[in-house]
Parts: sequence; C-alpha cells; structure tokens
Amino acid sequence: MNLIPSISLLVGYFLIICLSLITIRHIIQNREKYGTELIAYLNVATILNSGIIYSTLFILSVVFFISKEINLLLWNFSVISSSATLTISAVIYSFFREYRKIQLFPFLTITLLSGFLIGGLIIPNSIEISIMVSPPLSFLIPDITLINYHFKLFIGLTIITFQITIILYLLYISSIINIKTKNKIDSLPLFINTFIYAIPILMYIFYIILRLSIYRELYITLIWITNFGVDIMLIKKPEIFFILSNRIFSINIYHKSGILLYSYQFVKGPLYQKDSAIWGNIIIGLNHILSEFVDKKDKIDVLQTKNSEIVVRYEDDYGYAVIIITTKKNAILESLMQNFSNEFKERYKKELSDLQDLNRIIEVAEFNDTQEIIERNFQLYL
Repeated sequence: MNLIPSISLLVGYFLIICLSLITIRHIIQNREKYGTELIAYLNVATILNSGIIYSTLFILSVVFFISKEINLLLWNFSVISSSATLTISAVIYSFFREYRKIQLFPFLTITLLSGFLIGGLIIPNSIEISIMVSPPLSFLIPDITLINYHFKLFIGLTIITFQITIILYLLYISSIINIKTKNKIDSLPLFINTFIYAIPILMYIFYIILRLSIYRELYITLIWITNFGVDIMLIKKPEIFFILSNRIFSINIYHKSGILLYSYQFVKGPLYQKDSAIWGNIIIGLNHILSEFVDKKDKIDVLQTKNSEIVVRYEDDYGYAVIIITTKKNAILESLMQNFSNEFKERYKKELSDLQDLNRIIEVAEFNDTQEIIERNFQLYL
C-alpha cells in the first residue's frame, strides 16, 4: 500500500482551501481596489469554483471511495466545475480588453461546446470508472492509482476541444493586452500566468488520451500551483485588474473661472466620440459651478453616464479642478489623480498663484508641459 500520494493530495487540498478562503475574504473586503465590483466578484467566483468546489470534487472522487455510482457522479461534476472555471476566466479576460464587452463569436463557440459537454455527460457511460482491485476499497483509497476514469470518444473530444478553445482565447487576449500596453511589466504577468495555466490543461488532455493516472495527479498539482500564484497576485497586486479592466478617456484641467487650462485625450476615434457629446454637456455644466466650488462643502465629485463616469478632484487652494472621464471611479484612480494633482501644483505653483487674481489674463500656453506630467502618472493607460 502506497499512502504517500493520497496524503500528499490531502495536504495540498487543505493548503489550497485555506489560501482560497483567505483570498476570497481579502477580495470581498477590498473589492474597490479591483477596478470594479463586477471584476472583484468574478475573481471570487473563479477562486471559489477552482480552489474550493473543484478541488473538493476531485479529492472526493480520487482519494476517497464511497461507491462506483457516487464517485463517478462526483467526477462528472468535477468536469463541469472545471469547465465553469475556464468559462469565467474567459469572461474576465474579455473584460480586461474592453469592460463589459463580450466578443460574440468566441463566446458563441464556448456556449456551444459547453452544451455539447453537458449533453455528453448526461449520456450513460460517457465516462467510466475503473477500479483495479477485486476486494472492496476502504473509504480512504490506499493507492490512488487503483481508481481511474476513462472518457468515451465523444465526451473526450468535446472536453479537449473546449479546453483548447478556451486556452487559445486566453492566450490571444493576454497577448493583445501585452502588445497594446505601453508598460509591459504590468501586463506581462497576465500573459505568463495564462501560458503557465496551459500546462496543467495539457496534462488533463494527456490523461484523457493516455488514461494514465500520473497525468491526473500532475494536473491537479499544477492547477494548485497556478491557483497559488494567482491568489498571491490577487492579494499583493490588485491594481493589475483595475489597470486592465478600466479605461481613461480624457483628462481636463479647468480653472475656477471656467477656462480650460489643459486637455489630454487617451482615446480617439469612434469609441471616444460615442459619449463625447454627453461628456461635453456635463463638463459645460461643471464649468458654471467651478467659480463657486471654493466656498462649497458638498461638491460634486463623480457623475455617471451610460458607459462612463466623470470624476472631479477639486483643489481649493489653487483654484482649479481635475476632471477625468473614465470607465469606473475607484480608490486607485483617486490615488493617481492625487499624485498627478500634487505634481501639477508643484510644477505650476507660481502660475496658479498668479491666477488667483481673476482679472489677470490667463495664458493657457503656460501649461503646455502638463502632457509630460500626465504621461508620467498615467503611463499605463497610454
């Protein structure tokens, strides 16, 4: 009897369960740091499904023996759980590229394959359980190589096609993001993690084809290692999800007289023009109250449109406001705005002090170097 593999899997299982619970708690408590609550909860769903539900189903069907029927049922549910994790991951990646925009063709393909997969599992004997010992097994399987699962041709091909399709889609999205991101250091972890995630998927495909339990154990071990890396990244660097899921359309700096000191557009073309008329009307409205904002206690700091939010940071001492049009306001954006505004004040302290005299002619050309400050503080969005 070789209990080492069973004990090793149980130790790994309890470790990943603990880390998953810690990560889920951390994300929920700090959900504002993940760009949007939707992105935060999608990540929670992925960790819950992969780290807890799927891992539990896998362990119960491989390390413990209840009965052939129940173990087979648990294994079938594990296949569905694994597929659900991949699908949620595809949604998250799609939002990274363009928030709340799901590409029609890839997801029609994924939906179709999901239907085939669930339909295939309903077919009797689509997956068979093989127990390579005559006497009844104890509750804790003494040797996990004694129990194996064999996939029939249709369900095996469906699972392989589904997993390859998802991985290729994730690699495509992560590579596009990496190419378009100016600072590769911030988007590279996403691409590397996606590439690493393809390795355990390859092990699962080998298991389906070759029917050797060693690939099954390699698969779950590598999945847990990948989950460990993702959980640590979610805890230590939540801003990567804000950077990838959020978008800044433009930055405008207005003097309290209503004069535009500087404007910088991050997005041009049809996407920018889609809401530009609405943004313009709102900013015109803000201009009318800027002359009075110094004396107001309750100031408007965010306005929402259908596809974006207009975030305002007031600088009472220097008589100007920074207005950012973005996908979604959150704590990280506010921090970036503060850093930018502090640097802007320091750079143009004399000019801004002179402008306190509203009778003075405002030379907006004096603020032309603002572009350098914007690009330094918001380089991830360029």
